[in-house]
Amino acid sequence: MTRRCVRVPAVTRNIAEPVVNDPGILVAETEGMLKLVLAAVAFMPLVTPTIARAEPLAVAATTDKTLSPFFVVEGATPGTEALPLESTRADVKIAGVISDVTVTQTYRNDGDRTISARYVFPASTRAAVYAMKMTIGDRVITAKIKERAEAKHEYEEAKAAGKTATLLEEERPNVFTMSVANILPKDRIQVELKYTELLVPTEGTYELVYPTTVGPRYASETTTTGKRGENEFVATPYQHAGAAPVTSFGIHVSVGGGMPIQAIESPSHKIASTFAANHETATIELAPMEQSAGNRDFVLRYRLAGKDLASGLMLYEGPTENYFLAMVQPPQRPAPEMVPPREYVFIIDVSGSMHGFPIETTKTLMKDLLGRLRPTDKFDVILFSGTDALYAPTSVDASPTQIAAATAFIDKQTGGGGTELLPALQHAMKIPRAETVSRSFVVVTDGFIAEETAAFDQIRNNLDRANVWSFGIGSSVNRHLMDGIAKAGQGEAFTILGPDQAASAAAKFRAYVETPVLTSVKATFAGFDAYDVEPKVLPDVFASRPVVLFGKYRGAPKGTITLSGVSGRGRFVSTLEASAAKPDATNSALRYLWARNEISLLSDFMNEDANKAAVTKLGLDYGLLTMFTSFIAVQDIVRTTKGSTDVTQPLALPAGVEDTAIGGGTSMEVGAEPPFAWLMIILAGLLGVGFLKKSAS
Repeated sequence: MTRRCVRVPAVTRNIAEPVVNDPGILVAETEGMLKLVLAAVAFMPLVTPTIARAEPLAVAATTDKTLSPFFVVEGATPGTEALPLESTRADVKIAGVISDVTVTQTYRNDGDRTISARYVFPASTRAAVYAMKMTIGDRVITAKIKERAEAKHEYEEAKAAGKTATLLEEERPNVFTMSVANILPKDRIQVELKYTELLVPTEGTYELVYPTTVGPRYASETTTTGKRGENEFVATPYQHAGAAPVTSFGIHVSVGGGMPIQAIESPSHKIASTFAANHETATIELAPMEQSAGNRDFVLRYRLAGKDLASGLMLYEGPTENYFLAMVQPPQRPAPEMVPPREYVFIIDVSGSMHGFPIETTKTLMKDLLGRLRPTDKFDVILFSGTDALYAPTSVDASPTQIAAATAFIDKQTGGGGTELLPALQHAMKIPRAETVSRSFVVVTDGFIAEETAAFDQIRNNLDRANVWSFGIGSSVNRHLMDGIAKAGQGEAFTILGPDQAASAAAKFRAYVETPVLTSVKATFAGFDAYDVEPKVLPDVFASRPVVLFGKYRGAPKGTITLSGVSGRGRFVSTLEASAAKPDATNSALRYLWARNEISLLSDFMNEDANKAAVTKLGLDYGLLTMFTSFIAVQDIVRTTKGSTDVTQPLALPAGVEDTAIGGGTSMEVGAEPPFAWLMIILAGLLGVGFLKKSAS
């Protein structure tokens, strides 16, 4: 059976404005049976949003602000709009701390007319996409990087002329759109793209993440829509929750650590691993039973034998400029007794996309985090969906009574409404604070929003108020948002894929925030002619992960790179000898990684329009996909003169996300059951309708 993507209007749940708490007297006319029911609903007593402690959130059906993602409807208009994406395969090669990924997407047309396909898909937040090619039969067309508007225009011209073309655009740093024009009946087209990324170990563990699907994004009224088309992906079609992905997914990973691999595992998928005799290399495939692997992030973790493996210097001599990457392992964490008094403000997502396992996992996480606060700590909780509700006007002592009350406050939530993170951040930053207490904000969400840059700016503009940490809950969280929050707030990002990981994530968070591993961090260069170095200012180091410096250098590699700081055990100094590292042509990815880091600084956390020229130049100079540059490949042969039918590839809804995430769900109060009086009014209306029908007959 063929499927066609049909738009199903969705009801969005948003926090209501204050409503008069008086149902009044309703009189139904014979032809007004619908008016009676609607009037009953309209006068339902809603709880007024407030910052008073322990008030539940009230929501009502209002304007659809999700840009309406829609469901795939079975059996609609069979015959022509066949699903175009047949399969996706990722081949990953990891050498040291750099991964190189080749993604191959195969499109087919089993219908009887020419189609043009559009597919939204994710990639790693740190991905530097540097190449694309299209294969039709035995013809291979290498894509060119061009300014986004120019590439789009060339694609539309090719499409109108009956030529087969492929366009790759960036919607977010971790969300791309692939468009393929004029796929003829029985065509089979392969599109291959390549990207590289840096893998930085935390607590000695390396982690590779390959996202497979994009969660439905909520677009706030503050988000500009339609501009450059960057929010079009918000309206991509989705399958129903729990449905097996309609396209196959496979992944092959080869790991070369340069020394024995101590352990390798995947918390997300069942895998089959094969090790070389010396255990210095390994290959990983999905296990045969993973038939529905494409509805959640693929996560691979591995450890290498030995100590201080992450410290070192990598060099690459380019045609015109030289690049370096320095990694320095920080000292061990100091003892817990050295911890100063701390304050925690937990900012928790209770929107529609959190309904089900994400919100239940959040409750488990919060019981753990709140239950283990020290008596000297203070805390507060702010819940957000369409608006927000505060547990207490100012932070309270972490006493057993307050912790129990806050836990009950959170436990009432079931998930509903839009995802208004930005107002919640603004509200949290207005909570009064004591100057002598170290404050941390903790954001808990699946990240399904479309206003990441505004959230980053809000955090970066208020760094004097707190460090900011993020917990991503779900099988396919918006890692661009979660990583960006932590990066902007100089904290760390945590991802919880399932309920069983909540306790370990909470324990890891507590270990991080007890005290920084390293403060007053500085990098200095002696005899090593470095320039364009990032980051320009090094933040406190909270996790046991290397400090990373990107940059360029002139002349021969000589001199030293020194990292210094203060730990709980005293002054820390680590020095790298530049002459000990030799430039290596296999380190060519450093060129792309440096440029991707610069693009991230310009576009992820600043006003994009203000930096458009700089980002565009970097994209064109380094041949990288950006918000303002795209890859375009055109087969310069007219293949059809009959036009084509546009189809949009439906995405698998991320595992654990329910249908309520599409359009925000239904209208009801978050955290409370509908009052009995409401039900009686509706029931009376329905009974009245039945009586009127009987009288009329």
